[in-house]
Amino acid sequence: MTRWNEGSPARYSQREPDRLRLLDRIGQRLAGSLELDVTLREVAQILVPRFADHCFIDLYSGDKLIRRAEVHAGGWEPPPGTWARVGEPITYPPGHFTQQAMSRLETIVVPDTRADFYPAPSEESMSAADQAGITSVLASPLYARGEMLGAISLALSRITDRPDPHYDLSDGDLIGAIAGRVAIAIDNAMLFEAERRTALAFQQSLLPQSVPELDGLEVAFRYVPAKPLAMKGLGIQTQVGGDWYDIIPLAAGRVGLVIGDVEGRGARAAATMGQLRAVLRAYAQDEKSPADIMRKLDEWVRSTAPVGAGGDPPTVSCIYLIYDAWSRELTFANAGHAAPLMVGGGAVRPLEIRHKGVLLGVRGRGIGGLPTYREQTVTLPPGAAVVLYTDGLTDRRSRADGDGHYTEAEAVAMLCDALLAAPGTAGALTMAAEAAVPGEIDDDMAILVFRTSPDELASVEHSFPAEPIMVSEARRLAQATFEEWDMHPDQADLALLLVSEVVTNAVLHASVTPSPSGRRWDLEFEDPAAPAHPVPGYRPREFILRLRRGAESVWVEAFDPDLRLPRLRTARATDEGGRGLYLVEQLATRWGSRPTADGKAVWFEIPLDAKSRLRLRRLRHGWLCGV
Repeated sequence: MTRWNEGSPARYSQREPDRLRLLDRIGQRLAGSLELDVTLREVAQILVPRFADHCFIDLYSGDKLIRRAEVHAGGWEPPPGTWARVGEPITYPPGHFTQQAMSRLETIVVPDTRADFYPAPSEESMSAADQAGITSVLASPLYARGEMLGAISLALSRITDRPDPHYDLSDGDLIGAIAGRVAIAIDNAMLFEAERRTALAFQQSLLPQSVPELDGLEVAFRYVPAKPLAMKGLGIQTQVGGDWYDIIPLAAGRVGLVIGDVEGRGARAAATMGQLRAVLRAYAQDEKSPADIMRKLDEWVRSTAPVGAGGDPPTVSCIYLIYDAWSRELTFANAGHAAPLMVGGGAVRPLEIRHKGVLLGVRGRGIGGLPTYREQTVTLPPGAAVVLYTDGLTDRRSRADGDGHYTEAEAVAMLCDALLAAPGTAGALTMAAEAAVPGEIDDDMAILVFRTSPDELASVEHSFPAEPIMVSEARRLAQATFEEWDMHPDQADLALLLVSEVVTNAVLHASVTPSPSGRRWDLEFEDPAAPAHPVPGYRPREFILRLRRGAESVWVEAFDPDLRLPRLRTARATDEGGRGLYLVEQLATRWGSRPTADGKAVWFEIPLDAKSRLRLRRLRHGWLCGV
């Protein structure tokens, strides 16, 4: 039943200006944010203690009513186990004033709780109400666009000293108007939050979900979206963006690592990021060098320019690195991205980049005379960590005192201090980097950290003359190495078969093809029937066999000076050869070939233990597909 006291006209006229100001303040607060929990808490804080001593806002989550905001005057707190706290479900019994407000879709005013009895959710709840000295209550439904969202309840009590601690009809009208505005704001915020969750799920589905198993390298990463942003003329926008990172297993245990940032925000930047990541993966798995990949990516970004006059492609900052855990060499090319930080030896310093490069896509904006992308190689010390990040970590971070923003130099200095104080693991460095600069982020940010192994990884490398008899020597070297590495005998026999195939291929191509430098190995013949022998100064060409041991796998690489990369083909029934690579394809976990400075390398991976074979195949397949 709706109950009220009319109140005197003089009293009403005295309170009217305060009510209008209160309504205006709440309207401004509701219009300024779409963060639901923050908005609800601040609305409750505006109402208490100005209009109430206690304020509760309850919203439905499915078919359950959940307390989302609760504020009490003067710091008073109900005894534990009495009133529902924020995040807890609440059930109002039939006849309760809040239940009546929701069922009747009208504001319920109880001017004097001593004159009317309403059931309480529990005896403990009633006891807390008596302890606070509740004198008057009112409740209003939160109803918007045909849907019941919840209710807002207010109460006056003896914990504050008021001339008249009782609500009347005009108070019910005010809270009804407030509830209507709050309900619309809640509905808008819930729609926005659903849209934001969808956008974030879309973006995060384009990023790595787990860390692959890597030898000699510890990796951790973090993506943090920015909070919703009010953009001029566009309202409040979801802060998904184009920041991304990736970890790509490459040939013979090497690893490709990349981090980048597509300009702009929103779904378009995220979609461009997803395409760019897929394109880069394709180039990387084709074993192209970092500089070649940057040139290819630049061409691709320029091709995305809108059709028509005046359409410019997006710009992208990016750095792509290849790390070899056995040689500890890090080779990279940069496209205008911030220099990574190297942590080790009790210091933090930027990684020296001699060729910073220009942003991908800049050439598509009519700017000529720009330098091409170049790569460089550095050797990382054991146990060193490299921290890569996007500009959301250091750019436009609000100062702790609220006066402007930190400069980028100040932010980078705080980042270095935090990394220096953090434990040395990749995960700890990632968390330290995320929390290094105080204040809310103005842009989404990505962090990628990798740390080299403090221990050396097992490796054997030997060069042989490119002669058929050397195939057996290479097999003997491989057999002795596999025994030393405790490789399972069955796996060792299988690996030796594949070693014979790739080494035979290397001997064949090293002995009959010109080298990259253009040298020719001419032969003289004494007579047509005589065997060939080299001219003076001749020495046979060579191939190299490299064996590498990881935690669960062995990698075999055969290097030869032939520039032509092998391709898999199906041999005909009458062909005497052409089946070697087919065997490698069928029996190895992975295989491939890549160009080198002096020719090419053909490689394959095989597990140390037959039991891990299927598991490795599944893991490698998942990461090669980018999941």
